[in-house]
Amino acid sequence: MSGFTRIPLSRSWQPTKLLQASLAAHAAAVPLLAAQPGLWPWVAGAIVADHAVLTASGLCPRSSLLGPNWTRLPCTVVNKIAITIDDGPDPEVTPRVLDILDQFKVVVTFFCIGKRIIAEPLLAREILRRGHAIENHSYRHLHYFSLLGPRAMATEIAQAQDIIESTIGAAPLFFRAPAGLRNPFLDRVLAHQGLKLASWTRRGFDTVTNQPAKVLTRLVTGMRSGDILLLHDGHAARTSDNVPIIVQVLPALLQKISAMAQVPILLRAAL
Repeated sequence: MSGFTRIPLSRSWQPTKLLQASLAAHAAAVPLLAAQPGLWPWVAGAIVADHAVLTASGLCPRSSLLGPNWTRLPCTVVNKIAITIDDGPDPEVTPRVLDILDQFKVVVTFFCIGKRIIAEPLLAREILRRGHAIENHSYRHLHYFSLLGPRAMATEIAQAQDIIESTIGAAPLFFRAPAGLRNPFLDRVLAHQGLKLASWTRRGFDTVTNQPAKVLTRLVTGMRSGDILLLHDGHAARTSDNVPIIVQVLPALLQKISAMAQVPILLRAAL
């Protein structure tokens, strides 16, 4: 593996207005307290409020307050929908998903976990061979990913980046945070690694809901051109008959997309 913390700057990083305001508030706090010690309750309150806003922004997967975030395809892309599938590859579920996609002759974007790529390298290559794309979903999919500092976060992302590229010969262009949760460090880390953050327009909650009809309804209600949809092959919930939810939902979803005269495309095709 290459050195995970010695990655050249791939694109410029510009803090958002929220981050600029937060940095300014912290920079002003110390000299203000030195000049006016009696203001400490107000200064402390302002800092606490600032941290609360930053935390809330990180807990909202579709927020762009902490940095650029693909929640929809660019407005220049018309009559297209992106289907994204997270947390694989899974040796049981992913092959079934690939066969369904073949039947409908559509391509999707898989956000894969680095450790699962190590465990299933042939399956990862099969995803690519069938015309789909693999993007970065971190190395371990840590539940506490959003609590990591910048160095640990950079390592987690870069390790997955190296594994994916060395396994399939194609470097990811997008990153999706585990559960979509992040902190103010992420955007600068992604800038150094040349990655774009992608979340989603709508999701089916197919890791927690075992009723395919409910998952499908969440995905198709209000669905329109430019949407980014989220499903899971890894960590997939199952029906009472032990069928992965995505296997039940995907055919009906693809039929609905076709009936709307929309075409599923890879996220990277919209760049």
